Amino acid sequence: MKINFILLELIVYLGLPYVIWTHGRGFIGDYYAMLLSTIPAIIYTIYRFMKNRQFNRVGVFIIASLMLSSILDLLAGSAIQMLWNSVWLSYAFTSIYIFSMIIQKPLAAYFAIEFMYIQGYQRENSKKLYFMKENLKWFQLVTLLFVIKGVVMNTNMFWLIRNHGAEAYMHLIIVRRIMSYAFSGLIFLAFLFAGNKAIQLMNKYEKQWSKPVEYK
Repeated sequence: MKINFILLELIVYLGLPYVIWTHGRGFIGDYYAMLLSTIPAIIYTIYRFMKNRQFNRVGVFIIASLMLSSILDLLAGSAIQMLWNSVWLSYAFTSIYIFSMIIQKPLAAYFAIEFMYIQGYQRENSKKLYFMKENLKWFQLVTLLFVIKGVVMNTNMFWLIRNHGAEAYMHLIIVRRIMSYAFSGLIFLAFLFAGNKAIQLMNKYEKQWSKPVEYK
């Protein structure tokens, strides 16, 4: 099942875009071929969203980001502008992660809260646990990984586009997908670590934690 899932993702995010881009650009031009190559990923993401019923804050954030990206693609007017829009939008999202760390409201903590909510835990209880001082620092570190991911991937995109123009498109797709999987693995491990630390703290204060009115 896991292998089928990986193969499907490779087809949607790499295979189909490659075929559309390489075989379509000669007929409809770089911009429209690039635009069409993004459609499989958009359809697949929305399908996963609907299938898994991710009607929570994180899911809405992902879909809203996808829609904003699609709107900018449609407004770009050219292949190279479409690539640059993707870079600037990615930097903008990275800045949101940085801002969340500055105000001590790391987005990673909210992602964890929504995940626990899907598992059946009340958002309010998870929020009180994860935003305790002892736990917050770990979710700050997880959010920092999101920032590092954004900076590394966006800088790589910037370099490729500046040096190769629209020809860098397929390289961007491949490199970004590889980097995305690598960082996703690190972020997953970081979430496990932060979650384990939160559980340890909860167990340490088990008696107090069993009384909701004494949450701090």
